[in-house]
Amino acid sequence: MFEKEIFNIKSSEEFEQLALEVFRFQYENVPVYHNFCDLLNTKVHEVATLKQIPFLPIQFFKSHKIIARNTSVNTIFTSSGTTGSITSQHFVSDLKVYEKSFQKAFELQYGKPENYTILALLPSYLEREGSSLIYMVENLIEKTNNTQSGFYLYEMEALINKLEVLEKIHQKTLLIGVSYALLDLIEKQNFQLEHTIVMETGGMKGRRKEMIKEELHEILKEGFGVSTIHSEYGMTELLSQAYSTGEGVFNCPPWMQILTRDTEDAFTYTSGKTGGINVIDLANLYSCAFIATQDLGKTADDGSFEIIGRFDSSDIRGCNLMVL
Repeated sequence: MFEKEIFNIKSSEEFEQLALEVFRFQYENVPVYHNFCDLLNTKVHEVATLKQIPFLPIQFFKSHKIIARNTSVNTIFTSSGTTGSITSQHFVSDLKVYEKSFQKAFELQYGKPENYTILALLPSYLEREGSSLIYMVENLIEKTNNTQSGFYLYEMEALINKLEVLEKIHQKTLLIGVSYALLDLIEKQNFQLEHTIVMETGGMKGRRKEMIKEELHEILKEGFGVSTIHSEYGMTELLSQAYSTGEGVFNCPPWMQILTRDTEDAFTYTSGKTGGINVIDLANLYSCAFIATQDLGKTADDGSFEIIGRFDSSDIRGCNLMVL
């Protein structure tokens, strides 16, 4: 249901129409979302625009099983977390929808995976089970059909040698890494990469002091000898990703959209200034496609967005902010 339409959206009008249909479907079929909408006294038949759709706070994925009735659980993706913290659980009923989402999003931004060697430096994700990022990257690596592609845990010397070999043969390469591990790599050796895209994902995972993106990207650009650092924006609770090809500006695939809510009033929306990030991810068909995250960002008129920081972890009601 809806899968074919989701991945063939051609306009903002089509997106809005389909989002409204998905909203009604999830209200009727996802018990947690149904109850949440009812608690807000949502008059479902009167919801006619995206901004009238209730967005489920992302914390619900830590406390509730969010999945459509009459569907089975295919897999469970879990978030990373510090020792003792409660992690999110995303109950996925159809992995083929996730695969289609990340494959098509990657191709829209970068072209076919087989055009690349993909190197993944994601130790904090590899060291645990249930990572949706690992599932995605593993699938993309497989689709490169290239024996040079692969994961690296802490084999920094081997990765350095691999990057040098690929550069010498002018092989188009994508290096995707968690921020702290990329910093570890350039502390061992500086590069002058001409044929490699460097993409950072995630933060310091408690391994290093957090820093603002601009500072991180300047250090990485200098260390890798590249003019831009790419980024991936996704999370356990979503089945879609947005990509940035530089300057921290992200673009969504056609079935995903970002809205920004006022930091003091969750039902008022802003544009061009810092607000809380609300994500519409229509690939999240059998869970919840409308999620209020704890990220802070800005949206532009062309649909692109920037991530500025995060709400303070203590609560998301007001404007108590912690900028990364």
